[in-house]
Amino acid sequence: MANITLIDDDENIVASVSMALESHGHTVKAYYDGATGLAALENDPPDLAILDVKMPRMDGMEVLRRLRQTSELPVIILTSKDEEIDEILGFNLGADDYMHKPFSQRLLLERVKAVLRRARADQDDRDAIAAGGTAAAAGGAGSKAIKRGRLTLDPARHDCLWEGRPVRLTVTEFLLLQSLAQRPGFVKSRDNLMDAAYDDQVYVDDRTIDSHIKRMRKKFRQVDPEFDAIETLYGVGYRYRES
Repeated sequence: MANITLIDDDENIVASVSMALESHGHTVKAYYDGATGLAALENDPPDLAILDVKMPRMDGMEVLRRLRQTSELPVIILTSKDEEIDEILGFNLGADDYMHKPFSQRLLLERVKAVLRRARADQDDRDAIAAGGTAAAAGGAGSKAIKRGRLTLDPARHDCLWEGRPVRLTVTEFLLLQSLAQRPGFVKSRDNLMDAAYDDQVYVDDRTIDSHIKRMRKKFRQVDPEFDAIETLYGVGYRYRES
């Protein structure tokens, strides 16, 4: 079970979400404004953070922006259903998933489970390596390091290098890039990429994948302004071009 930090200024949502998470064995710490929540995330990092967008003192997007300067902690953002810009901005800042308000507790629990599963699989591989195991022993063929031109991916260590320089990716971004790089030149539809990065029981729409890809490109271009290895085939999907 996980340690989860919930940051939302709505006391009713905090109470109901905390109760649902705790009923499934999670430990929840709740904060009611962004500034206090960010300080807690930095001083005592949980396994997962759930952030509301609109909060006093510091909104959820600013919390996420500051958090991503130092941490790839899994984050789910909560946003009003009629404010699509929040969802897009959240993914561009590095959110792992989002929930539209109002939402069902059951769906939130499934999203939490899926994000934690991805993060823990990544951590298990790194722990196995640290204990003296091999990448293959840690997670099978999917954990073997991938070398594609200037790109090096090591799933066991969650390391991503471009021309030997590190690129920090979230767990979701790493899984998407790994799926593309495993078969350079082959087109992966958005559905293919959803399957690679998300639990079968969790549905995400096309914009989610597009936002993750956009953020990945931005990170690579901070290392190499000419980065163009992830190609968009409009109406079809994406592919990795080995250079």
